[in-house]
Amino acid sequence: MSRQLCCFLASDLPLCIHDVFTASEQPKTLEAYVGFANLPNQVYRKSVKRGFEFTLMVVGESGLGKSTLINSLFLTDLYSPEYPGPSHRIKQTVQVEQSKVLIKEGGVQLLLTIVDTPGFGDAVDNSGCWKSVTDYIDSKFEDFLNAESRVNRRQMPDSRVHCCLYFIAPSGHGLKPLDTEFMKYLHEKVNIIPLIAKADTLTPEECQQFKRQIMKEIQENEIKIYEFPETEDEEEMKMVKKIKDRLPLAVVGSNTIIEVDGKRVRGRKYPWGVAEVENSEHCDFMILRNMLIRTHMQDLKDVTNNVHYENFRSGKLAAVTCNGVENKHNGQLTKTDTSDGMSPLAQMEEERQENMGRIKKMEQEMENVFEMKVKEKLQKLRDSEAELQKRHDQMNRSILAQHRDLEEKRRQLEEEIATWETQQRILEQQKLETLKGANKKKKIF
Repeated sequence: MSRQLCCFLASDLPLCIHDVFTASEQPKTLEAYVGFANLPNQVYRKSVKRGFEFTLMVVGESGLGKSTLINSLFLTDLYSPEYPGPSHRIKQTVQVEQSKVLIKEGGVQLLLTIVDTPGFGDAVDNSGCWKSVTDYIDSKFEDFLNAESRVNRRQMPDSRVHCCLYFIAPSGHGLKPLDTEFMKYLHEKVNIIPLIAKADTLTPEECQQFKRQIMKEIQENEIKIYEFPETEDEEEMKMVKKIKDRLPLAVVGSNTIIEVDGKRVRGRKYPWGVAEVENSEHCDFMILRNMLIRTHMQDLKDVTNNVHYENFRSGKLAAVTCNGVENKHNGQLTKTDTSDGMSPLAQMEEERQENMGRIKKMEQEMENVFEMKVKEKLQKLRDSEAELQKRHDQMNRSILAQHRDLEEKRRQLEEEIATWETQQRILEQQKLETLKGANKKKKIF
C-alpha cells in the first residue's frame, strides 16, 4: 500500500495533495523516511556555490567616519591610505560612487557593494541634494525590472540597494532639517537604519537623551525606518527588542589595534581612556554588525525585493496602464476596448511600441558605441603612424650621421694612403740616389 501511495504521489502530486486536504482537515503524516528532509542541504549547497550579494549604502556628511566604520564592520581595508574614501578623493559635490569587494569566510563568498555619497550635506544650499541618491536607487530598480522583462532571463545580478546606513552628526540637539527631508524622500525606497556617528564624543546620558529626541522626531515626521520581522521565537524576540530599544544605534569606528589590559582590541585611545569599538558598554557597534551581517542580512534583502521593489514595479505598471487608458480616449484601438480597461490587442500594441522604442534606443546606443570605438581605433592608428614616422625620421638621421662619419673616415684613410705613397716614393728615390752615389765612388776607385 505504501509503495502504491508513493507511486501515486510521484505521478500526480498536485492532485494528491488536493484530495488529501479536502478529505480531511489534518493531512496524514507518513513516518517512513522518504528523503525530502535533505532539501535544506541541497538549497544550502546551491546557495554556497552561487555566492551571495549585498549592497550597502552609506549616507552622511563628510568627516563622520563612514569609511572607517565600513572597514571595522567587515574587517577589511576597503578604504586604505592607498585608496582613501570618496570624501577624500572627489570634490564636494553630491555624487554616487560604488566600490565592490569579494569577501570569503568559511567557504562562503559575499560580493559586497558599498555605495557612498561624497559631498552630501557639505554645500551651503543642500536643497535637493538627495536627488542623485533617489535617482541611483531607482536606476537599479529599473535595471532589475528590465532584466526580468527580457525573453531570456538568466541569473540576474542583484545590484539593488538593500540597506542604507544614515549617519547623524553627534550634535545632541536632534535631527537637522536635512536629515528629516532625506529620510522622508528615501524611506519608501530603501531600508534606512539611522546611526549616531562618533558616539564617543557624547557622554552616556547625552547619548540616551539624543536617541530619545531622534526617535521622537522620526515618529512625529512619520518616517519609516527598517522594521524588524516578527517572530515567535522568544530568544529572537528578546534580541529584536534589545535592538529596537537602542535605536538609533550609536557607533564608533576605528582601524587602529590597541592593547588594553594585555588584549589587542579595535578602539580609539584618548588621554583620559580608551573607547573600544567591540565593547557593547562603549557603543552599539556589535549590535549593528550582528544585526546587519549575522541575523538580518537576508531579511533586508527580502524586504527590498518584496516591499520596495514591488512598490516600484507596481508604480511602473500602473503608469503603463494609465498611458493605455489615455490612448484609449485618444481613439487608438477603440473597436475592441472593454469597459474594464485596455483590450488584449491594445495591450499588445502598447508592448510592441515600447519594445520598438527600446530596440531603437539600443540601436542608437550601439551605433554610438561603434562610432566611439571607430574613433578610438582611428586615433590609435594615427598615434601608431606618428610613432612610426618619428622612429623612421630618427633612423634616417642616425643613418645619415653614420654615413657622414664613414665618409669622413674614408677621406682620412685616402689622405693617409696618399701621404704614405708619397713618403714611399721619396724613400725609393733617396735609395736610388744613394745607390748611384755609391756606384760612382766604386768607379773612381
